[in-house]
Amino acid sequence: MRVFYHHLYEFKKGLRNLILHTTKSSNQELIERNLKKKNIPYIIYNVSRDKINVFFGNKHCIEVIKQIGKSNLKNYTDEEDFILGIMLGYDRVEQCKRYMKRKIDTGAVDELVG
Repeated sequence: MRVFYHHLYEFKKGLRNLILHTTKSSNQELIERNLKKKNIPYIIYNVSRDKINVFFGNKHCIEVIKQIGKSNLKNYTDEEDFILGIMLGYDRVEQCKRYMKRKIDTGAVDELVG
């Protein structure tokens, strides 16, 4: 739970607009109680029988996650994966590289430009 509390701190300090926290399902009740108490929007998806993904942060970011509507990150399209990475604050250039690699791997693009 230390990582969750650190994520909470980062959000409250404005360091990140959206957090993705993966944890044990047994932590769900405590996490939900904390997020509700602090009035922080969130959505929780089951990853497996004993793991969950908790997205929390800015209400607009959570609405985008809800709009995508996919509980399994493996089902995200290349574009959805790119958007999620940018929203989570990952390095933009690295996200561009990841996006292009995914496109090349699926045959949607022949090769990298220049």
